[in-house]
Amino acid sequence: MEKNLSIIQKIASYYGIRVHYMEQFGKVTKLYSDVGNFALKKIHAQNGIDFVQNMKMIYQQGYNRIVPIYPTLDGRFSVLEGNALFYLTPWLANEGQENGLKKHQHFFRELSRLHTISVKEIEIEKEERKEHYEETTSQWEQDQAFLDEFLEECEKEWYMSPFQLLFCTYYHDIKLALQFAQKKFDKWFEDSKELAKARTVMIHGKTSIDHFIYDEQGYGYFTNLERARRSSPIHDLLPFIAKSLDTYPKHADELLDGMQLYLRYFPFNADEMLLFTSYLAYPIVITQTVRKYFYQQPKRNELKDSKALQRNYWQLKNTEYMIMRLTEYEQTKNNAQDESSL
Repeated sequence: MEKNLSIIQKIASYYGIRVHYMEQFGKVTKLYSDVGNFALKKIHAQNGIDFVQNMKMIYQQGYNRIVPIYPTLDGRFSVLEGNALFYLTPWLANEGQENGLKKHQHFFRELSRLHTISVKEIEIEKEERKEHYEETTSQWEQDQAFLDEFLEECEKEWYMSPFQLLFCTYYHDIKLALQFAQKKFDKWFEDSKELAKARTVMIHGKTSIDHFIYDEQGYGYFTNLERARRSSPIHDLLPFIAKSLDTYPKHADELLDGMQLYLRYFPFNADEMLLFTSYLAYPIVITQTVRKYFYQQPKRNELKDSKALQRNYWQLKNTEYMIMRLTEYEQTKNNAQDESSL
């Protein structure tokens, strides 16, 4: 503890800060000083160079709703200490601000702004697109074959285990999700195989409602951007939506309203929507859970594994509702555009 304290005091001195007291919050240390409160974040040094460069790039492109990084007295934006990199930001209280629907809307609105400001088209080789399609299709076919074989093994049992019974009960919906995802993926490749370019944006890299915080004036800022990089915008949305839908059965209307708001300000191209819908629909977590159950035969925990499968199924049904509503939204928008062009 004393060693950690001395390291932090040493780092704070590079910023001209005299620390009176500190509190630890995971990888973040809250510093109390005579010139205000600060957050000192520790990350792995290997990721540090890209992180600092990406933050500079986002600022230069005109987006400022990220928690600012303070420079040291000699102009550095991070401090290397051993194998760790430290950077300093203001401490945002994030108290008494919006929750629920309004926070989701604010989050998605700012995410759409980040993507809009940083959007850039890049060249995509036809062979590269084809290779991705073939590799993904091959993997999905293997998953389908594995699930079919597991179903056959379950049906051979005189008395099914709780997990096997659940799987057989859910199998029809799982197969429909697999077929839907493959159908959308096939159409994506067919419609985009001649396209020479694709859109990229600066993605947050670890989107979470907890990584969107407010200052005392009520302005929202993104934080925890260590994984920010240039990529497809769907890579910010897919993990966030999948995690948000990993819960008990519900109609996630707050999430749906947020996605519709995002698409209003940053509309997906037709090929992007096909790819996004395909990836979102694909029941990857169910495949992973069944494989884990199958290959850990001597150490199976029926209660734990069955609960995991049930939760995966709930996520599948939540996702099904989300995709249905987003498809309706896109269809309504397209119809309105067609009517206005007449």
